[in-house]
Formats: sequence, C-alpha cells, structure tokens
Amino acid sequence: MPFKRDPSRQTVGERATSWLIQRPRRLRATATLREMVAETRLDARQFIYPLFAVSGQGRCEEIEALPGQCRRSPDLLVREAEEAWREGVRAVLIFGAPDSKDPEGREAANPAGSAQVAVRELKRALPELVVMTDVCLCAYTTHGHCGIVDENGAILNDPTLEVLADAAVSHAEAGADVVAPSDMMDGRVGAIRRALDGVGLTDTAIMAYSAKYASAFYGPFREAVDSAPQFGDRRSHQMAISNRREALREARLDAEEGADIVMVKPALSYLDIIADVRAALDRPVAAYNVSGEYAMVKATAARGWVDEKAVTLEILTSIARAGADLILTYHARDAARWLREQ
Repeated sequence: MPFKRDPSRQTVGERATSWLIQRPRRLRATATLREMVAETRLDARQFIYPLFAVSGQGRCEEIEALPGQCRRSPDLLVREAEEAWREGVRAVLIFGAPDSKDPEGREAANPAGSAQVAVRELKRALPELVVMTDVCLCAYTTHGHCGIVDENGAILNDPTLEVLADAAVSHAEAGADVVAPSDMMDGRVGAIRRALDGVGLTDTAIMAYSAKYASAFYGPFREAVDSAPQFGDRRSHQMAISNRREALREARLDAEEGADIVMVKPALSYLDIIADVRAALDRPVAAYNVSGEYAMVKATAARGWVDEKAVTLEILTSIARAGADLILTYHARDAARWLREQ
C-alpha cells in the first residue's frame, strides 16, 4: 500500500532533522541541476590521442595488449586522425615504430622515419590538428633503453641529449606543433629548446614528461613499439614510485628549462602528483592515462565485469578533477563520442 503522509504530523525523521539548514542534496535533485553545479567538466578538446606510426601503405597491425589500437602507416593514420577530429579530438601524439634500430637510436632523427612522414601527412591533411611527437630513443635502440648505453650497461645522460635534440628538430621540421621528450634525461628540455631555437623553430612548443615514474603500467605500450629493455630496467632515470616531492622538483626544472607544458605519467595511480604539480606551477599540466590503465578497463569490460563507458568517463573525470588540463588517453575517440551523446 502506498505511503500516505498525514500533513498534520511530523515523522520521526522530520522531527530529528527539523534543525537542518544545510542540505547538499538540494543541488542533486535533478540531472539538469547536477550538471549546472558540476565542479569538473570533461571536454573532448582536453584529449590527446596517442597513435603509432609505421612505414608503408595500407598497414594496420593490431596491438594485442591494446585492444582497438593499431600500428598504422601514414595513410591509415591520417584516416584515424580524421575520425578523431570529427569526434571533437583536436590533438594527437605520434610514436614512431621504426623499421630498423641501432645501439644509439640514430634512426629517431631520420627525416624519412615513420614518425616524421606521419607528421607531414597529418599536417597536410589536417592543418588545424595539433600534432605532437614523442621524443625518446627506447623504440629506436637495439637494447630498448631510453639513451646511449656504455660497455657496462650504464645509460649515459649527456651524450644522449644530442640525439634527442636532433630527433626533436627533425620532428619540428616535419611540421610537429609540439615535441614531447619522454626519456627523463637530465637537461633534455633545455638541450631541445636550444636546438629548436638555433634553427629558427622558436614556435615549436615542448611538452615535457616531467614526472615520469618507473611504473608497472607500461607493459602494453612496450609491445606496441617493441621497446622492452633487453637488460636491466629504467629505474636509473625514471622516478621511484614512492616519491612525491621529487615530482615537483622535476616539473620545476623542466619549466625553468623552457617546457611549455609539464606532464605526469602515469595518471590514475598518481592523482596526488597531478594535484601537487597543478598547485605549484603556472604551466598547463598534462596527464597520461597510460597503456596498462587502458588495457585493464578493456579486459574487465570484455568480461562484463565493468561498464566500459561509465568506468572510462569516471577515470578521466578523476584525472581532470586532480588538476590535469590535458589528458593523453587511448580512449580519446570513444570518450569524445560518449560525452557528445550524453
């Protein structure tokens, strides 16, 4: 039987709460009101879509560990970027997957390399698209490390800077709007800035992977570009997962050296770091929703254990709520479509 309230009598609950002045639920009463007072808003224009470039024509090689993602030749990469543009995504980040590797990663600076060709094709087809490029050596070295390695297996910081700077210049000359050094060598932002300015590329921006942690969440990416280290690990240059204050030091150093955007990577397990960097710096802050984070959602959604759309938008909202202005995510196209639909 439906409950009928006697208007002349107060319920026990009403008597107990008759003193309440603050009722936060008032602003949650309707969907329209909840949307009006939302503190964090996602927008497709915040997203940066990572894409993997290979040479040739008509190549689309599925990446098993990244469901829905492929290594694409420039023609198909342009097609994917055009689809993303129609969904509202305005920026892509290009990772080159080279045909050949060498101990010093010199192929990273090849003007005819897969990343450089992809950049030229993207800017020709979509002049307004913001094209960013990852600058690192791990995909280009035979040993899989992010820098030049000596005979004892140590990663050499200063000799690596020249190769990174050469790679960044080759990307910018191809048309990249933003270069993004991800190697975590000390001084690489300054070296790249000087190299770019030295050849007149003063308008090319730098998005530094400033607080990049030695994370276990990178596994699927290493399959995508065949960059798993052949020996040792990357803890000598990537940050220890336990460190918080050090992230601010890294971000400040990169900003002082000329970084236009600073990044925290990964995102989901480092929301506190995103918040710290956002509060401390006056630069735009990016956060990378990395391959392992994406793959976990895909795997659990495929088993019906979570709702992919709801979980993805919740994760991306949490990253934005922590303070990220820009979010790099493999879910960029889907998330942009979901946002438009809702």
